[in-house]
Amino acid sequence: MYITTICPQCGEESDHEVLKESGDLLVRCTACGAVHHIPIPKENLLTVKAIVSREASSEVCTVELLEEDVVSVGDYMVADCGDEGLSVEVTSIESGDKRVERASAPEISALWTRVIEEVVVRASVHKGWKTYPLYKLCDGEEPFAVDGVYTFGNVRFRISHIKMREGQVLRKEGWKTVAKKIKRIYGARL
Repeated sequence: MYITTICPQCGEESDHEVLKESGDLLVRCTACGAVHHIPIPKENLLTVKAIVSREASSEVCTVELLEEDVVSVGDYMVADCGDEGLSVEVTSIESGDKRVERASAPEISALWTRVIEEVVVRASVHKGWKTYPLYKLCDGEEPFAVDGVYTFGNVRFRISHIKMREGQVLRKEGWKTVAKKIKRIYGARL
């Protein structure tokens, strides 16, 4: 592990190799080779409020960020909800009284997030003139492909296209994505 600090021997701010960690750090300057002790740098952790959405319900949790962290909509992180750590995706950032796409940790009032470990995938499947709305609880990393055959409940269907959360539509045979990125699947009942 390396850390950047000022060397008392050569006076340069340079990378230092960490040789030993105890009450302080024993480091070696990569510029001049001098070995010296420095205090362990304190990481300024901020605890930020995170509203975690699980489809029909939401709960207030927290996310720990370093003071120098910058968060953007779409970032993945871990939210602490009591004793449970949940993988979440940032869907909105509250900074003061406005919503922003990106903010540094000290500017964030709250993060709005959604759980991505398990997500509900929605499908609209048609047969003739009739359309069936289907729902399935899936692992966020479960793959789905255009032209693939899937079963939701007792309904088997072939995917014709997939609408993504970011707006694009996958239409080419074989194109695939994972459940956490899907807004809706469209297909034909078999």
